[in-house]
Amino acid sequence: MTLHLETWQKRLLVALAAALAVSLFVLAFAAGRIGTSPQHPAGNSADAGFSRDMQVHHTQAVEMSRLVRDRTDDEVVRTIAYDIAMTQQHQIGQMYAWLEEWGLPQSSAAPNMAWMAGSMDHHDGGNLLRDDGLMPGMATAQELVELADASGVEAERIFLTLMITHHEAGAEMAQAGAELAQEPRVRVAAEKMATAQIAEIAAMEDMLGEL
Repeated sequence: MTLHLETWQKRLLVALAAALAVSLFVLAFAAGRIGTSPQHPAGNSADAGFSRDMQVHHTQAVEMSRLVRDRTDDEVVRTIAYDIAMTQQHQIGQMYAWLEEWGLPQSSAAPNMAWMAGSMDHHDGGNLLRDDGLMPGMATAQELVELADASGVEAERIFLTLMITHHEAGAEMAQAGAELAQEPRVRVAAEKMATAQIAEIAAMEDMLGEL
């Protein structure tokens, strides 16, 4: 595999640098608008919906990453899987903490992704879930079984294919979060997620093409 660890790491550094620049701009803009006693997001807000749904989405990415790390000896794939698992596990904790701080439950009776209906890409307000009821990008139970049963190059191919699809949907959710959230820190975090996942998609597509 010609895509080396250095290439993967450079791509992530570029993506993170771009996200940091956006973050600084958003925080500087928000600094002049936030009062001394900001109100917390409501239970039906985009902030809360994003935090709940992205936790679920991230949890599956962590699961797939941990599965492939035990089923391949490829150093680059293992490093990518480790990076995804560690990064998204940290973000899960961050979103969990936001909901706790806001005094909101970690789950809701509202349909998954309903909060995205007001975004630029989903302005019609229709059902955003797949026909099988899963959020876009989510692997099915059978696909997870196939990954768990595979090894070597086969496991790498299944993982990269599933994770590219997963990231594509995750990046779209993150972009909607950056657009719709009220809290500056939520918008900043969502923008970073989108930027990083788009960079990872490009790298994983290169790797998949080499298998």
